[in-house]
Amino acid sequence: MDRGYDSNHLLVQLVRRGIEPIIPARSNNRRAAHRDARKMRRYKHRWIVERTFAWLGYFRRLLVLHDHSLLVRAGFFHLACAMLTLRRVLK
Repeated sequence: MDRGYDSNHLLVQLVRRGIEPIIPARSNNRRAAHRDARKMRRYKHRWIVERTFAWLGYFRRLLVLHDHSLLVRAGFFHLACAMLTLRRVLK
């Protein structure tokens, strides 16, 4: 989650449910609760996941439900991942 979700009330609810929040504090939040610097280091690598989802969004066949078979959709997902990997390797 990004800074837009920084609310002490929300963080307390997440902790009660057993969810480990890794949300950076907003600059105007003076009483930031449940912050651990070691966990926030993982937040820095969040862009890798978001960028990968954006790359998968280039494949329209994955975005629009043309196929109702889960097996066919999984096949196209794996094909898209292979194409993205080849693009990165062959650069």
